[in-house]
Amino acid sequence: MRAMILAAGRGERLRPITDSIPKPMVKVGDRELLLWHILKLKKAGIEDIIVNSAYLSEKIVDFLGDGSRFGVNITHSVEGPTGLETAGGIIKALPFFKGENFLVVNGDTFIDADYSQFIHQLAQGEEARIYLVKNPKHNLHGDFSLDPVSKNCSRGPQYTFSGVAVYSSSVFDGYPVEKRPLLPIFEGLAEKQLLKGELLIGNWFDVGTIERLENVNSYIHSHNIL
Repeated sequence: MRAMILAAGRGERLRPITDSIPKPMVKVGDRELLLWHILKLKKAGIEDIIVNSAYLSEKIVDFLGDGSRFGVNITHSVEGPTGLETAGGIIKALPFFKGENFLVVNGDTFIDADYSQFIHQLAQGEEARIYLVKNPKHNLHGDFSLDPVSKNCSRGPQYTFSGVAVYSSSVFDGYPVEKRPLLPIFEGLAEKQLLKGELLIGNWFDVGTIERLENVNSYIHSHNIL
């Protein structure tokens, strides 16, 4: 399976840190968020990775290069200074996946988990499988509800979307490369019962503010994560 790391975010709420570095290159513990994801993907057996970028994209491209120093193969999808939003970024990168199912991970998260759980072959009647977590304090109203039997997802308050998902390439076929949010696509799939869900096994953190960044660093230090 090939994977994409979404790394085009501006990170306004992490200023002044993100005045000089892209949000996914903020360090937690002793590594950049991007590097944590890359090493975990590699450990799970995923070595072909595409990384999109927009704000300060040259710093991401220079840092990652072709991925060889990390033991992976990295392709870059540079979107320009304003970015294409989540779905737009995936659509631009679609040729990289060669029509196959693919994994997407948000670059501005930290996940203490085994990424092999995300290597999922979509079944018939399943166009996307999203990984969900318990609602954090900053999102108590949640994003999705999950039927525990059918695994169907719908908009609701039960769980928060982790930013990790496996998609069929057909989900994005036919869309032009332009700014496009992901939520309307999810809602369309949910209406047709083609959006499935799974609970993420592990600990998940959104690194969206200075306070949340401090929380992640405290977690890493207290759990001796290397």
